[in-house]
Amino acid sequence: MAKPHQLVPFYATLLDACSSSKNLKNLKRIHARTIVLGVSRYDFIGSKLVSSYASCAQLHEANTIFSFTVRKSTFLFNSLIRAYSSLNLFSQSLSLFRQMLLAYKPFDRYTLPVVLKSCAGLLALRFGQQVHGAVFVNGFGLDLANSNALINMYVKCGYLVSARKVFDRMWKRNVITWSTMMAGYGMHGAFGEVFECFDRMVEAGERPDEITFTTVLSACSHGGFVDKGREYFEMMEGRFGVKPGRQHYTCMVDILGRVGQVEEAEKLILRMEVRPDEALWGALLGACKTHGKVEVAERVAERVFGRELSVASSI
Repeated sequence: MAKPHQLVPFYATLLDACSSSKNLKNLKRIHARTIVLGVSRYDFIGSKLVSSYASCAQLHEANTIFSFTVRKSTFLFNSLIRAYSSLNLFSQSLSLFRQMLLAYKPFDRYTLPVVLKSCAGLLALRFGQQVHGAVFVNGFGLDLANSNALINMYVKCGYLVSARKVFDRMWKRNVITWSTMMAGYGMHGAFGEVFECFDRMVEAGERPDEITFTTVLSACSHGGFVDKGREYFEMMEGRFGVKPGRQHYTCMVDILGRVGQVEEAEKLILRMEVRPDEALWGALLGACKTHGKVEVAERVAERVFGRELSVASSI
């Protein structure tokens, strides 16, 4: 029979699989086996258990194992910090990061992007600026994930100038970089900058994805750019091979609905390959109410509720 230390690599692989698949039932079974076989006492397996439970959003179990682990590694802290942040528990995420610093544990290039995400979620600009300093002091300034996280933090905190400085200094950018910068401009009504960024992104050879097009179409919607909205929507699949999803159709319905073109919006929904949801029908009904389009509203109500309703009184 294999000795416990010989089983460590095997059970580490099993736990990684549970973490990737988020299969809690299998995770509990494997955890039980590690206890029976004496494998769970190894710190490496303890770290994997914390990471796996955290991936399955089981923070109570992850915290319990964490508290009993003697040698708390950087990987262990990272796993729990990421878990809190992924569940939007940003205060707890930053609290654990402070605990990590107080324990004199070194952080690596995987630590700070998650911390910056938590700063963005809390609009904690001052702390985010301190983390920005740590990024450069520790040599992570050229790391793509850290730079993208800095842009996102500054964008969410409303500091577009600082976000753009980080953006301009980057030697390499990816679709996340461009989309985050565009989203920042869109949030603050700088729609021209959104479209300029999109053009520069394409010229740089980066292919826009679903998130990029959601960002650009949202800018068209909030800025009232109907023709541009049509143009971006048509180029999604035709030029870049990106299939429109519900969020893209919802943006288009909102764009058309704002200018009273509800019949065109209705036809667009009926051509969809994906099934419309309540938000999409709600956007169309809202446009009908704004522009007094009773007939369209009646048809929508019949499709949504399965029967003809009198909606004229509410329009």
